[in-house]
Amino acid sequence: MVVLAQSPFGVGVRILVGVCSLLLCPSLALSPCGNFSANGEGEQQRVVVEFHSEVVQNEVIVSFVGYFSSTSRLSFIRAALKQFDASQWEVFPKSNGMAAYPNDFDVVQIHAAWLEEGVKRLEKHPYVKKVTAQRMMTRSLKYVVDPDDDSCPSCSSNHSACSSPGGRFPTAAKGWSDTARHSNRKLQRAFSNQQITDVLQAKALWDLGFTGAGVSVAIFDTGLNAHHPHFKRIKERTDWTDEKTLDDVLGHGTFVAGVIASSKDCFGFAPDADLHVFRVFTNKQVSYTSWFLDAFNYAILKGMVVLNLSIGGPDFMDHPFVDKVWELTANGVILVSAIGNDGPLYGTLNNPADQMDVIGVGGIDYDNHLAKFSSRGMTTWELPGGYGRVKPDIVTYGTSVRGSALRSGCRSLSGTSVASPVVAGAVALLASAVIGTDALNPAAMKQALMLSARRLANHNLFEQGPGKLDLLAAYHLLRDFQPQATLSPPYVDMTECPYMWPFCEQPLYHSAMPLLVNVTILNSMGVTGRITSAPRWEPFVAENGHVLDVAFAYSATLWPWSGYLALSVSVNQAGRAFDGVAQGQVTLTVESPSQPGDKENRRSTLTLPLRVRVVATPPRHRRLLWDQFHNLRYPPGYFPRDNLRMKNDALDWNGDHVHTNFRDLFASLRDNGYYVEVLGAPLTCFDADNYGTLLLVDTEEEFFPAEVDKLRRDVEGGLALLVIADWYNVSVMHKVKFFDENTRQWWLPDTGGSNVPALNELLAPFGVAFGDSVLEGDFSLAGHAMHYASGSALHRLPPDASVFTASLSNLGDEMLTGKAVKADGVAILALLYNQTAPASGRVALYGDSNCLDSAHLQKDCFWLLQALLQYTHHGVVPSGIPFRPASELSLERGPLPTRMSGNQLHRYSRVIENAQGGLRPAPPCPSWAWAKPHPVNATHISMPAHRAAAAEDVLLPPRLPSEDERPWLLVVAMAAVLLVLVAVFRQLKQLRQARTQKLRRSTSGRVLT
Repeated sequence: MVVLAQSPFGVGVRILVGVCSLLLCPSLALSPCGNFSANGEGEQQRVVVEFHSEVVQNEVIVSFVGYFSSTSRLSFIRAALKQFDASQWEVFPKSNGMAAYPNDFDVVQIHAAWLEEGVKRLEKHPYVKKVTAQRMMTRSLKYVVDPDDDSCPSCSSNHSACSSPGGRFPTAAKGWSDTARHSNRKLQRAFSNQQITDVLQAKALWDLGFTGAGVSVAIFDTGLNAHHPHFKRIKERTDWTDEKTLDDVLGHGTFVAGVIASSKDCFGFAPDADLHVFRVFTNKQVSYTSWFLDAFNYAILKGMVVLNLSIGGPDFMDHPFVDKVWELTANGVILVSAIGNDGPLYGTLNNPADQMDVIGVGGIDYDNHLAKFSSRGMTTWELPGGYGRVKPDIVTYGTSVRGSALRSGCRSLSGTSVASPVVAGAVALLASAVIGTDALNPAAMKQALMLSARRLANHNLFEQGPGKLDLLAAYHLLRDFQPQATLSPPYVDMTECPYMWPFCEQPLYHSAMPLLVNVTILNSMGVTGRITSAPRWEPFVAENGHVLDVAFAYSATLWPWSGYLALSVSVNQAGRAFDGVAQGQVTLTVESPSQPGDKENRRSTLTLPLRVRVVATPPRHRRLLWDQFHNLRYPPGYFPRDNLRMKNDALDWNGDHVHTNFRDLFASLRDNGYYVEVLGAPLTCFDADNYGTLLLVDTEEEFFPAEVDKLRRDVEGGLALLVIADWYNVSVMHKVKFFDENTRQWWLPDTGGSNVPALNELLAPFGVAFGDSVLEGDFSLAGHAMHYASGSALHRLPPDASVFTASLSNLGDEMLTGKAVKADGVAILALLYNQTAPASGRVALYGDSNCLDSAHLQKDCFWLLQALLQYTHHGVVPSGIPFRPASELSLERGPLPTRMSGNQLHRYSRVIENAQGGLRPAPPCPSWAWAKPHPVNATHISMPAHRAAAAEDVLLPPRLPSEDERPWLLVVAMAAVLLVLVAVFRQLKQLRQARTQKLRRSTSGRVLT
């Protein structure tokens, strides 16, 4: 028996061997390897994805209540449209892999004159579930050289040996040799040729015999060539486009497949997985919703285990697509999808990665920093009335990842479409280790990834979710996995920054709008489940929990595998003057039907710890109210960008929330001592006495007449108003429409950058109106360089208003005539105060929101907003701005801007219900049913533990230290040796002393002669 560890010598040998392997013998440690770039370019590339979708003219997707044969489906459609002439409609026959199988939808083309009536008749048929527009999706893939990419780990090419399922073999590294290429001041690190499978230590699972065998993986992308040398298990290739080819000519599908399952050169995670290649994009990178629906149905039919979707877009209201994703996961398919490359802006999550049942993947670099391109949360489905969910679900390496090139060899790419197959490959590998167990379902796999993730330092939960992928930790969790329900986030702590941003950014106080937290419930006990009874609020008596009120909203049914728990948290009257931390917890029980072998239904009891920072109610002049109710975004309608120069980003889709594209403005306001609350209801639903200023920024929605009247009374009563408008011009709106050659469809905006006609009606009681000039240009304001990007001008003002004018260019005329026209003396900023009513509030107006919006920010004007707030709250006129009385100006005369005839705003508005402007009933103001408190005598709150990304797992192979680390490790090693020698000498001394004592005892009582 070896007992080396019990000896001081043993300890010393262990330390010395470890140090040798890291310092003196680097070939003994795991080292990066592989060709740097087999495409021969020697450059790092990033995948830039431009995505948009459009409605296809006169085509609808008819979804049925079940799967039927083509004959039955046709008979249902005929019965519904029996009063139409057969020449007025046509069912497109299926010519793909689903042609021979029952299906649950058809694409029907109906003559334009009969389209509306035809849809109504189809929807009335008892076997028709839903009728929705057919959509065309266009994805533009561009491989952009990223010369400043320094996110890859350094690698010594002298000691490279590659890990593979079959063993290790050396490869030649190609690095930078011409240092003159780096003449800039930034020292670039040598690009790595490291295998992504080495970085995440897949070999540890390969050595256990898990290589993806028995797992079917579907890759929805641009196809794959049949005889590519990297793949040994291409089980099936199918084409779902109208081009009738199976090969990949773009390279993206090949790269994705390689990261998942390549068996040579640049290894994938699951080389023995069965690949099913679904070609869903044409060579022109065009696809249709119906192509995806057929392909999804086929994936369900073929029993796919994992499906990678390295695509996405902002259209979470493409209902057939979203519904089919739910059906996929309900059938046990683990769907992995990229969250998008629209970072660092917040509110940029792509669908379907933003769905609760999908594993949404973000990207990081090799220094454990979030990749700049990786999209950020929150989800925007829930806006304006609610609050978004936490995403991504996991982050992993998405910069300079090596994967299979188009014909052979390897290439390096960056993007979340690269990070997604990293996770999909890892999931396929993990799935092969738990085949036949309860751990192999979409929720269990997602829980394993999230619970084992390592948190990144200095990144918040809307950037990283629970953290970065830890493959080995996920395996250990799955190995002993028990089906359960979990929460994401698992706790809410308003004192933990920066991870808990934005919840930790601003404390709560009495009379504030309730804090909204949207928690996702994951349930691996079954595809369906329910919350057995209302969640309980348990305030901690000793931790001031009594000052909090909590209300709940939650999913009646958890399906598929997931649901939500929405918390509204408020400070009650008892906390009006409280300053400190209040704590408690929410408990609930989830139940799912029993499974074979179970004796009873499955149940899981959950606890959500809650820690809230509470302050005394701040003074009125420090409280701002942000109007969210009147901000609209794509989807569902075509709401155009606010900056008309940004032609590659046509849609306004980030939610216009202070935690999404106005996040930087929010941070600026908080830094200056303001408290910002969000109103997700009409202007009739707040107490104006609580707030200093109401912020109306870039509003697109109409206003109820009751809102117009209340705002007038509120301002007369002392509420200040700050309005930031944007461009509006009917002719320009027609100009920015576009005709798609594929769909033969005109896309026309539903409003301008802001809804100026509606805004003018709201401001009419103050004698104010904006015009329809579209202006841009640079100017100086109080010593600050300013940029006006597609803004509007003030058209009408009271004579005593203070006005600032600037010389700008008329962008609208330039767009319409092609000629740049100078616009001198344009009124763009104004201050109003009714001096005859001293108790009334002040009004400030500015015509361009782009300097506050992070989406396309060129020069911020946060300072100006601060100055305007000083005016609205304290009457301090901003210094250094040459204001003039409106009476001295020649403002524009003539009619005010009108609404564009034929616009479709009524389809998406919460205010108007038809094209004639008829009003919907005003929604009720929010009311909260506060949960009955069940006090608990707890003395402290126990937050779930998290694992930092810097921590090392006990099973991880040794990491090759950097040059900076090696001297320190050498010092540590020498110190260890010294300690060992000291211990040895002490032990020898003790042995000698013991021997001397024994000798003396043996000679006791004897006389020497």
